[in-house]
Amino acid sequence: MSANTQALPAEKKTLGMGQMKSVVFALLLDTFLWTYVSLVLYKVIYQKIILALRFPEFSWNEPTTALIVGGIITLALFFTKFSIGRATSGLYELDENKSIMKEPFTLLGIAIIFLTFIAGIYISQISIREFLSESGLSGARRIFTALFQPNLRILEPALFAAIETIYMAFIATALALPFAFLFGFFAARNLMNGSRLGLAVYYIVRFFLNLTRSIEPLVWAIIFSVWVGIGPFAGMLALMIHSISSLAKLYSEQIENISNGPIEAITATGAHPIQVIWFGVVPQIVLPYLSFTIYRWDINVRMATVIGLVGGGGIGTMLMQYQGLAKWNEVGLLVIVIASVVWVMDYASSKIREAIK
Repeated sequence: MSANTQALPAEKKTLGMGQMKSVVFALLLDTFLWTYVSLVLYKVIYQKIILALRFPEFSWNEPTTALIVGGIITLALFFTKFSIGRATSGLYELDENKSIMKEPFTLLGIAIIFLTFIAGIYISQISIREFLSESGLSGARRIFTALFQPNLRILEPALFAAIETIYMAFIATALALPFAFLFGFFAARNLMNGSRLGLAVYYIVRFFLNLTRSIEPLVWAIIFSVWVGIGPFAGMLALMIHSISSLAKLYSEQIENISNGPIEAITATGAHPIQVIWFGVVPQIVLPYLSFTIYRWDINVRMATVIGLVGGGGIGTMLMQYQGLAKWNEVGLLVIVIASVVWVMDYASSKIREAIK
């Protein structure tokens, strides 16, 4: 009886902290959404649509004012069913007899999505008139006519550039494997939550992986082109960095979904943590790892053609050169070679993934 009595305050404290976090999250989410709505209504609906300003001036006072307006609206509507934050945080119970699509917060969410769509159309400056204009269509005819008449005289250098692209993607994937394999274990929460040090390592590794993955390979290629010079080496480094973070994320998620039975059995025998990982974790992740790795090589082949546009080597650099000179017949041949390589790699990788399942 006394043990239960002692446990009650701790349980209430835990529930109170959890509810407090939910309230804070709900407030922040509502404030963000209403700030966003206020800013879009002013900058897009009022300035671009009503006033017809093509390039309205920007001032930092505008987002500050929108934040204040968003905060006021949040406080006014927080305890109503127009609060999307409270709905997503589970701070009020839904009526089981009423469709969720008829709830006020759902209708508000749909309205925000519609407003975002309208804003996207105007910010993207979509114009059907310009797309179907006579000058635009004549230019398109000229380019596509040239593209469908490829210049076969550059077939040999194009094939060599394609081979360079494939090898560049292969080396980037191969060099990324050991780093991604190692980081995958440190980024798996179920393996690192046994101590504060483990959690600290987990969050540091996760932060590093998210940071490097958020930077596109195109940007990495620009960085390494300045660092090591223009060429396939810069492209390979760009693909390798992005492959490490992407594969490590996939690997860690696969580790987090493994069965705990073998791990508990091996741990019960007094095995070392490294032995537990090697004999309890690795056998469960080998086949998914192989599938992820092959798929990543396929992705890297596609990316290699793009990073070549900024000096990353391979057929992408060749494409950039001819495109800059407006030699569309040569560009047409390169497009055919790129499409053929991507198709073959996609077919081969899909067959290999099917075989190892």
